Amino acid sequence: MVDNRGGAGGSIGANAVAKSAADGRTLLMATVGTQAINPALYKSLPYDAVRDFTPIALVALAPVAIVTNPSLRANNLAELVALAKSMPGKLNYGSAGPGTPGHLTAEMFKAAAGIDIQHVPYKGSAPAVTDLLGGQIQIMFDPLQSVLTNVQAGKLRAIAVSSKTRPSILPDVPTIAESGYAGFESTAWWAVFAPAGLSADLTKILAGDIEQIVRDASFRSKLEPLGVVPTLLRGEAFAKFQHAELAKWGKAVHDSGAKVD
Repeated sequence: MVDNRGGAGGSIGANAVAKSAADGRTLLMATVGTQAINPALYKSLPYDAVRDFTPIALVALAPVAIVTNPSLRANNLAELVALAKSMPGKLNYGSAGPGTPGHLTAEMFKAAAGIDIQHVPYKGSAPAVTDLLGGQIQIMFDPLQSVLTNVQAGKLRAIAVSSKTRPSILPDVPTIAESGYAGFESTAWWAVFAPAGLSADLTKILAGDIEQIVRDASFRSKLEPLGVVPTLLRGEAFAKFQHAELAKWGKAVHDSGAKVD
């Protein structure tokens, strides 16, 4: 059974799982937001992203794409940076909202590139894409799956992605790292967690079942056309990944000044 509990950047659903019995019957399909961004973004969370959960497995990653209205005089990242530097504070970029992966990736990139572009936050990706298509904003930072259809249709121009490697669905779009910003990487991600205290035996069983799903060709065939990459991490490697992500995104939230009450 899927129990969708939206609100507060996924924190309502995450808290419901954190307060559930650790019997393997209640699991959280977590996001980078619930388990890495929200602890720094929200003044007060009802759960601890590490202490209140048992990490089971990472299942997928998606890069943040930098997309522009095709009318913007920038065909690649170098041209976008040059344009932004020639008119500081004049270009606007949209995101799905304060503290989202798109917003924070944009702020990390602004710092790396030394540019001044203005953030226009929206309530979700859809209205931001609408304004980008209409020319009300010139740039958008958002996970690839949200903008892919318009990129493929030629309505938006993708000039870079934030992952380590180019997405298979858009092999001609370079990464930020290979465009002159070595080491730059940020990704949205999804993972399965259980409440804290899940037994080692149950954790192993669930992780094994999830691994079979992630490695299945049908799972990959459903995600890759969306620009989402099936990715498996489990055990200690996954726990270390989460700790590194908490540090990375926590710094990004602090540096951006983003806060949500």
